[in-house]
Amino acid sequence: MFKNHLRIAWRNIKKDKLFTTIKIGGFAVGIAACLLIALFIGNELSYDTHYRNKNRIYRVVMQGVMGGEQLKSVHFQLPFAETLEATFPEVLKAGKINTSELFGAGRRPLRAAGTSQNNFEEGFIYADQQVFDILELELSEGTPENLLTNPGSVVMTAKKAAKYFPEGNAVGKTVYLDDNSTRPYTVTGVIKEDLSKKTHLDFDFLLAIEDTNMSWSNSNYFTYLLLDDKADVAALEKKMRSILEQYVIPAYKERMRGEEFMEVLKTLEYKLQPIADIHLRSDAKMGDGLKHGDIRFVWLFAAIAGFVLLLAVINFINLSTAKSANRAKEVGLKKTVGAFKSHLVGQFLTESVIYSLISFVIGVFLAWLLLPTFNTIAAKSIVMPWSAWWFLPTIVLAALFVGIMAGLYPAFYLSAFKPVNVLKGTLSTGSKSGKLRSGLVVVQFTTSVVLIIGTLIIYNQMNFILDKKLGFNKDQVLVIKGTNLLKDNSQSFKERLLGLSDVKAVSISDYLPIEGTKRNGNTFGAISNGRQEISVPAQIWRVDHDYINTLGLQLKEGRGFSKDFASDSSAIVINSTMAKELGFEDPIGKRINNGEDWTIIGVVEDFHFKNLKEDIAPVSLVIGDSPSMVSVKLNSSEAANAIRDIQAIWQQYVPQQAFEYTFLDQEFAHMHDDVQRMGKIFNSFALFAIFVACLGLFALSAFLVEQRKKEISIRLVLGAPFKSIYQLLTMDFMKLILLSIIIAIPIGWYMMGRWLEDFAYRVHISWGTFLLAGLLALLIALLTVSFQSIRAALTNPAKTLRAE
Repeated sequence: MFKNHLRIAWRNIKKDKLFTTIKIGGFAVGIAACLLIALFIGNELSYDTHYRNKNRIYRVVMQGVMGGEQLKSVHFQLPFAETLEATFPEVLKAGKINTSELFGAGRRPLRAAGTSQNNFEEGFIYADQQVFDILELELSEGTPENLLTNPGSVVMTAKKAAKYFPEGNAVGKTVYLDDNSTRPYTVTGVIKEDLSKKTHLDFDFLLAIEDTNMSWSNSNYFTYLLLDDKADVAALEKKMRSILEQYVIPAYKERMRGEEFMEVLKTLEYKLQPIADIHLRSDAKMGDGLKHGDIRFVWLFAAIAGFVLLLAVINFINLSTAKSANRAKEVGLKKTVGAFKSHLVGQFLTESVIYSLISFVIGVFLAWLLLPTFNTIAAKSIVMPWSAWWFLPTIVLAALFVGIMAGLYPAFYLSAFKPVNVLKGTLSTGSKSGKLRSGLVVVQFTTSVVLIIGTLIIYNQMNFILDKKLGFNKDQVLVIKGTNLLKDNSQSFKERLLGLSDVKAVSISDYLPIEGTKRNGNTFGAISNGRQEISVPAQIWRVDHDYINTLGLQLKEGRGFSKDFASDSSAIVINSTMAKELGFEDPIGKRINNGEDWTIIGVVEDFHFKNLKEDIAPVSLVIGDSPSMVSVKLNSSEAANAIRDIQAIWQQYVPQQAFEYTFLDQEFAHMHDDVQRMGKIFNSFALFAIFVACLGLFALSAFLVEQRKKEISIRLVLGAPFKSIYQLLTMDFMKLILLSIIIAIPIGWYMMGRWLEDFAYRVHISWGTFLLAGLLALLIALLTVSFQSIRAALTNPAKTLRAE
């Protein structure tokens, strides 16, 4: 019996190649999309799940309230970790990490001893020995003890060790940072790399912490804890409040930070964040500067995967029932000669499973072909898990399950045909099945319209971000990196650049309004009658005299820095937000303090220096030395000649060093790479879903034509024009699509409104977006249905009526 089912199934697959291709193709596309999304979700959920003690590792987060807004931070004082470990028995280990560029983390030039060529390397962070133990880092060279206890120690990944010491045995070798041969670093360990182990910390080099500032008012370190397996996390969080009261609050009182700041300190509390939550569940307010995912995107893509698979199953059902008339006589004859319903159900389920298995094979192969492109879009390195023990069995079981579930309705529907009605030529479909199929199309196109709305809004938001007025001029600004290698020649280099005809202005500072450059945190207070009355957290950027002009910052009040004023060494320029938060209506000449006294000489218009998901924060500029980047404002859009000339000057100063540069507008765009990537992924799978939905509509239009072909033929014989036949076959579908649009608009409005809440600066959702989405859906549906409608209207009625 089973062999007979297989033989009949194979005959039917070969018999109608068009519908077989559509049925299998629609399934395969849906499976490929679901598999890609599943691999993406699995990758996102795998971060920091490989630790043996993953349920006992936490990162400390501090939160409080200031000005009615919630504050969050993961930056703590140098003695904080040791104090926690010494005070609370349930804290087995407490370690710290510093990722701040201010301390030399981030990007630095490095060379091995005995070589002259520096390479600019990313991924330097400072860490202590405890962190190495907590994060269970494995070594391929060296011993775990005392890796990061001595100043001048560096641990590197195996990839970097192979780069600098290809002969092996890197431990004990010497490297130099910042081209400083008087300050050697000794390699104490090489970390074994395992690409399957994903972590929120992206580093290639661990440097031993050399900071000796034990002040409880300077916060620069992430703190990680390994707790006892019986620790009560909630109780520990409450007990940690004692650290604030015993150390932090007294330290800030000593610095005379003002009563308002003291009130803020009273709202502070410590929370413990599980390490597995850091990648997907970290708030931007924490300011850790790390690359994160977003759990909401994970759920969104999971929903899209489910919808795509659902749409593919709906298509399978519609395509099966659409061709039911062609199988009706087969069913009638089999029943007449004694076939049981169970035999017919088995036959149709067998066909469904075969279709599903073939679709899964093609879908997996298609996903494998698309995976490199998907990795490029998503900035991932996902691989198809062919060798995983669970992969192939899961695929086979999924194919069987989906095949059976998708085939149940067509199997029972087709096997229920009455032989008498079938052999008379009367195909009884029933009103319920028609309503079901119409409902399925509404579900499909409601999903499609929601996805179209999402695609349009994401596109508009991306354009809004990249085209928004930022308060500074990012165009034609060349940023030269690693200029601290110039050492005492930086001013001379600057003067040489200013002598080029293509150069308009030059500034030396590595505080730039783009991510990946220096940042810091300070608290400023307005000084009145010798007392500090208010406290405002703000950035303080060390720049040179030409910074404001080079970046095109707009002065709102006062003046910028000038070499003509010796007093500018204690002068400060603030942005409008900082002036407002300090409560200054006329800020020029006012004095403020952050441990040092400053006199305000100018106010610049607010400019964006963070991701546009965040509001503009207070920022200040002072004259100071910060030499690892040089910004060059070019005169024209033809940058090639200018770059060539600048590189020639660079080679004269540091001939053994590579010339590295970028453009400020490119770096600004990189700040929003994560959102752009998510947008591209969303749009790609939206197209998948819309394509599959169109196949569903094609199936239903084919079904309708199949049912009404006799009626259409009679109308044509009686002289009905092409137009009336076309309208007859399309109007019902257009009604279903209009209903889908009406249902989809509030869903799309709600979902995209929630997504836009992440952005402090965002587009407004206009009715034009919904109108365009609706028109696109109608156009897509009309084009899909028109194929079958035109084909039916142009059919020769004699061919249909000949059989009557």
